Amino acid sequence: MASSSSVLEDGSLLSRLDVALNRVERVLALVSGTAVFLLMLLAVVSVSGRNFFNQPLPGYVDWIEQAMPLIAFMGIAYTQRAGGHIRMDMVVGILRGRLLWAAEFITTFAILVLMVLLVWGSWAHFQRSFDFAAPLWSRDSSMDISLPIWPAKLLVPVAFSVLSLRLMLQLWGYGRAFILGLVEPVAVPLVQSAAEQAAAEAEAVSGAQG
Repeated sequence: MASSSSVLEDGSLLSRLDVALNRVERVLALVSGTAVFLLMLLAVVSVSGRNFFNQPLPGYVDWIEQAMPLIAFMGIAYTQRAGGHIRMDMVVGILRGRLLWAAEFITTFAILVLMVLLVWGSWAHFQRSFDFAAPLWSRDSSMDISLPIWPAKLLVPVAFSVLSLRLMLQLWGYGRAFILGLVEPVAVPLVQSAAEQAAAEAEAVSGAQG
């Protein structure tokens, strides 16, 4: 059956892996959303403290810096599964059959190559910050209240690694669709028209209300 994210599921190994990874992606997306909510609360506390007590929240900027990877990167794999990243839908939308799956495979492979390089680079960046022998295991810290920076740096390769796994599954799905000539393959975001997107969103809203 199709979900509101236009990703089909069945009982195949590929689909089971897709669903299992999606559980992880949903947790990371939830963490990202929670970080946004907590930052909003911190802003209220900081502004209230400044206005009423002439004392803003200490290290407010430091906490924002720590939360940026949570907000920016934790939800990217979830968005990739749903086909929510910016893409040339006007071009992809006119392709059909094996030509469509070939185009999707090539672009997804290019993204995967980039993400593998980013995982390697961001992991090296984390290693330069982390040190078991240093106080709080950190070679660097934030400017105001000296928060260790390595946890924020570690989140980047973790998020990019999950995205890389998602891209590998999508390559499998697109390759399978190309070889078998499938019309609606599983584990990949299918191109939807505006009417189909509206219908899927309406179904998701009505399901949530029910």
